Amino acid sequence: MKKVLVYAEGQTEETFIRDVLGPHLAQMSIYLTPVLARTRRTASGTTYKGGIVSYKKVRREILRLLGDTSASLVTTMMDYYGLPDDFPGRAQVPSGTPYARVSFLENAFREDINHPRFLPFLTLHEFESLLFARPDEIARAFPGTKGTNQWVQEISGLPPEEIDEGKDTHPVARIARYFPQYRKPVHGPLIARRIGLPTIRSRCPHFDEWVRKLESLHG
Repeated sequence: MKKVLVYAEGQTEETFIRDVLGPHLAQMSIYLTPVLARTRRTASGTTYKGGIVSYKKVRREILRLLGDTSASLVTTMMDYYGLPDDFPGRAQVPSGTPYARVSFLENAFREDINHPRFLPFLTLHEFESLLFARPDEIARAFPGTKGTNQWVQEISGLPPEEIDEGKDTHPVARIARYFPQYRKPVHGPLIARRIGLPTIRSRCPHFDEWVRKLESLHG
């Protein structure tokens, strides 16, 4: 049995790990435990969770998780879009494909943490990119919404992980234009379950590479 701690950016990722990715890996005796990012803690001791505020906090929490020697691996599920300015390599990201840019940041993240049991993963460009593997399933979640045929035609030809991080064109912004009722923690994991992990992996090569690395713990 292998225990893997997954530092999750928000509740959506936490649910996806628990309900979609986790059951697949459990068949290989690899057990994922999502750990929700802590935004801040008040003087009274109340902890607010979800969201990446600064890399300093992320680093501190990752190192804390690596202190659990019962974990075979500590990994992350964080959005590439909207990373804080103090993230390693953020100011030096090279031009090139989204895959080249995200690999550069993941390598900088890995080097900064500098631990053999750490595997960084950043979702290109955010969680909703995975849902674009089947844009018709996004439309199906909101029956009766006008313009769904136009939505499917607009999105279907785009590689999900290559949808950019522009202010008005990142995945959530595109969804919001057609489906303003979309609520990430509620609809995101539901749509992902309907799409299914095999389809998501087949259309999202960077995500699939991460899953393959997790699967490699089996053996």
